[in-house]
Amino acid sequence: QVQLVESGGGSVQAGGSLRLSCAASRYSATRACMAWFRQVPGKEREGVATVGTDSIISYADSVKGRFTISRDTRQNTMYLQMNNLKPEDTAKYYCAARWGGYCPLDSGHFLNWGQGTQVTVSS
Repeated sequence: QVQLVESGGGSVQAGGSLRLSCAASRYSATRACMAWFRQVPGKEREGVATVGTDSIISYADSVKGRFTISRDTRQNTMYLQMNNLKPEDTAKYYCAARWGGYCPLDSGHFLNWGQGTQVTVSS
């Protein structure tokens, strides 16, 4: 089991930027498949971006060109840089980790989750 702690959420106006961080309690966590998801009340958790053990990165179509996922294994931390934010990006953002080569944008495959951080984008 690994503990994941998100930070960096907040309120911004449309067009603004935020950087989310996810600190992992185990060194090996940042060498696992790690991902960002988001959820709006009443809706299913949506995959945002993943970075695999092979460093291959995937993004949801809705965030391509605006969001960048990265990780620093020395700091045991994963990041999500969010630029040109839109009101529809408003959600609670969660980081997640799983071990193994499979790294999907599907929340059902992840067992390790952080507590989430709220992002609110106003128009």
